[in-house]
Amino acid sequence: MALVRRAFAAKKRDDAVFLFRQMLRMRPQPSVVQFTKLLNSVVKMKHFFKHGYEPDVTTFTTLIKGLFLDDRVTEAEQFFKKLLALRLCEPNEVTILTVINGLCKAGHTLTAYDLLGLFEKTSFKPDVYSYNTVIDSLCKDRLVDDALQLLAKMIDKGISPDIVTYNSMLQGLCNFGRWKDAKGLITQMVNHKNIPLDTVTCNALIDGYSLVGQIDKARKLLDSMPGRGLKPSIISYNSLINGYCKKGKVEEAWRLFLEVPQKGLDYNVVNYNTMLQGLFRAGRCVDGLKISKDMQAQQLIPDLVTYNTLFNGLCMNKRIAEAFSFLHIMEQKGINPDITTYSVLIHGLCKAGKLEIARNIFNGLPSKGLQPNVSIYTTIIGSLCQKRLVDQTKSLLIEMEKSGCAPNSATYEVIIKELLKRNELSEAKTFLDEMRRRGLLLNSTKAMNINLGVVAC
Repeated sequence: MALVRRAFAAKKRDDAVFLFRQMLRMRPQPSVVQFTKLLNSVVKMKHFFKHGYEPDVTTFTTLIKGLFLDDRVTEAEQFFKKLLALRLCEPNEVTILTVINGLCKAGHTLTAYDLLGLFEKTSFKPDVYSYNTVIDSLCKDRLVDDALQLLAKMIDKGISPDIVTYNSMLQGLCNFGRWKDAKGLITQMVNHKNIPLDTVTCNALIDGYSLVGQIDKARKLLDSMPGRGLKPSIISYNSLINGYCKKGKVEEAWRLFLEVPQKGLDYNVVNYNTMLQGLFRAGRCVDGLKISKDMQAQQLIPDLVTYNTLFNGLCMNKRIAEAFSFLHIMEQKGINPDITTYSVLIHGLCKAGKLEIARNIFNGLPSKGLQPNVSIYTTIIGSLCQKRLVDQTKSLLIEMEKSGCAPNSATYEVIIKELLKRNELSEAKTFLDEMRRRGLLLNSTKAMNINLGVVAC
């Protein structure tokens, strides 16, 4: 690229900064290597503040944005704090939002939260956009109470929340089923702030109702949207379809699924994945396989979630051979199976009594760059116990520990359950004592049965 070559050849600091800004605007952007070279040349200019050169707030904001884009989050934060400490320039709203947004996107939400607190003690005043960014990030990090506190502070500072603020908060509250707080927020939003519900608000509420099983309320809200001047989105439908499936109302989910094109909406991969999960959970393998074919006819490309859903559904219904045929298709299409894929397959094989095949897959995981998780270990251990392979069970427990994967209560429970079936109370008691030493809890009834010497099945 001509601009990139000019950038590397730039000698003057004005030219370097100008070209750096140009690179940020380029689409597609230059490679990380090219970008970093120029960024380093700008940041490391020893004489940047000498000879009367005075960079402005736009220059500093551009540099900070560049550091964040280059994943140099700590440097960006330190650079910004140095600007404040040395009073090199007066940050404006764009500067503050750049820093807050960069920190939140990098997962440093609490640092961004602390910065807002720091700003409150200075003359630098964040605007509603900065507060919205942190509130949204807190909610996504499941720190809903912190988000509520920040919302209260924001209002106390005289900064009025907007629809974006409320939508982020409502989604966070609905995800936790906190309807009392959500209703209070809606009242504040509609009655006190005169902000009407929009499609995003309705989507959050539909999703929330669906998550807690209040499907009728979710459907009523969906049906009321056109009367409010709002058009339901594909997200609206998917949330309700998911709710129906989780309640076992697959027919209702299916009817709603078929409504989607009639409403002028296009299906996406998420819709199909949701419907697949519902059909397989209901044992409707034929219908599940049918819509997986229909999905491709719609020119939608199955993703990893699609394949994992197929594997899980087929294995649950003891159709292991078909699951493996999809594994080969998946690999041919260049989609790499993840640990969830193998966990589902191993569980299905063990349930079908095919322990040796499951162990071969298990033993091959490290060569694929995957580490068995506690669920996989527990599945294999459970099958070993069922076959009375006690020594192999103990060896696998030791291997599990060495790999850094500590057994959990479920791991011990499958062992103890099998020992109890064979009336091996002394051995079961040994494992129970080990659980206690580790601070793991066991179902109280099972623990009582062991202590009383009663065989539990």
